[in-house]
This record gives sequence, C-alpha cells and structure tokens, in this order.
Amino acid sequence: MNPIAFTISGFEVRWYSLMLLTGMLIAIFMVIREGKRFNIPKDFMFNLAFWVIIVGIICARIYYCIFNFELYQNNILDVFKIWEGGLAIHGGIIGGLITIIVYTKRYNINTFKITDIVVVPLLLAQAIGRWGNFFNSEAHGAATTYYHLKELHIPEKIIEGMKIGNVYYHPTFLYESIFCLVGFIILLFVRRYRYLKRGQLTCLYMMYYSVGRFFIESLRTDSLMFFGFRVAQIVSVILFITGLVIFIILCRKGRFEDLYNEEQSGPVK
Repeated sequence: MNPIAFTISGFEVRWYSLMLLTGMLIAIFMVIREGKRFNIPKDFMFNLAFWVIIVGIICARIYYCIFNFELYQNNILDVFKIWEGGLAIHGGIIGGLITIIVYTKRYNINTFKITDIVVVPLLLAQAIGRWGNFFNSEAHGAATTYYHLKELHIPEKIIEGMKIGNVYYHPTFLYESIFCLVGFIILLFVRRYRYLKRGQLTCLYMMYYSVGRFFIESLRTDSLMFFGFRVAQIVSVILFITGLVIFIILCRKGRFEDLYNEEQSGPVK
C-alpha cells in the first residue's frame, strides 16, 4: 500500500496525515455545533479544540516514543517524523483530557459538560484516523491467509492492502475503526436521553473504548510493551474501572440533577 497520497512540488502528502486531519476537522465541526445547543461561544470551543489537538498530538507522540525508546535513542530527530506514524491514542487522550481540565477551570466552565461534548465526535475521529494505519501498513494483527480474510467478508482492497511482504495479516485497524464507528452511533443516541447526567457520556466512552481496545490489542503484533505486558491493555483496564466508578457515583445523584441536556439560559457553568 502506497502511503503517499500525492506530491506537491516535491513535498509528499501522506494518507496518514490526511486521515488524521479529516478526523480532526469533522470532530471540531461537531464539537462547535453541539456547543451551540448550550450557548457555549464558538470561539471558546474552537480555541479549546485547537489546544486539545496540539497537546494531544504531542502527548500521543511522547507516549509512543517512551515505550519505543530503542527506536529513537540513536536517531533522536526521527521523533519529529509523526507523518510516518507512531502516535498512541491513549497518550493523546490523556493529553487532551489534561488540556480540557486546565482550560475549563480557567474559564469556570463545567469540565464534564465539555468532555461529554468531545467524546462523541472523538470516536468518529478515531474511526477515521485508524485508516492512516492502513496506508502505513501498520497496527495490523498476526499473519493469516487470504481465504480466512475472505471468510470474514473483508473487502478485496483491504485484503490486498494487508498483504505485506507476501504475507497476509489481520486488519486490526479495520476492527477498531468499525468498533469506534458503532460506538459513535450509539453515543449519538444516548446523549439525547432525557435523564443523562453530565459526565456519564464521558464514562461510557471510557468503558466502551477500553473494552474494544483491550481485546483488539491482543490481536496486534506491534503493541507497546511494559515489563511483558501490553501497555494499551493496562491503560484500558484503568480507564474502564475509572469510568465505571465515576458512572456509578453520578447515578446516585437526583434524577433531575446535573442533566446533560438541561436547558441553559447562559453559558454553561
């Protein structure tokens, strides 16, 4: 699979970058649109999205490089070549969350309200971004056969794209992309629930994505490792438990207390 989409005056534009950019732009549009429902200024949401993306990308790269230090210790400048791949979504999530917390506290806006708005389009952005891995021939699973992939009803184009060095591999990027897309659709409906409380969408995202990532990660051959354990699975367990605990705590609030869809007469506090 050719990772280069096109070339402009000798400058190579890669599919990986295009997929990330597409996911980000769609997510920003959806975040701003949802923010309007609650009288949250467009400038606030746009500026927040800008910093979340910048810090998220930096943290995603740092996270990846830390657990792949041996690849960069003798070629430190390669750390900056993010267009070649090597962004860990968990690092991006952590960086983005820290940014949201700092930003919302600064402007005295409810943090859970903002994270709830963000996590829905985030799943769609993740679904789109995973296709960048396809064009980079990375984030795939174990070796398999052409006939097995056909039995899974995987499109021919993807099957051939997963033929690397005359060996066919499981398209785990596709499995995660579909999982995220399904989650996005589910949360779209859930967030319209009348008695949904602030923070519950965030918790559902944490639990949903963690379950999928935990099992999909077990199929991958390029997992980041920490003392023999897959880092993504460790983080997934932590995120799932954290999300579950917070969700239960939020459920104990009154039925009409801190509702996500509560009408606002002014900017969300």
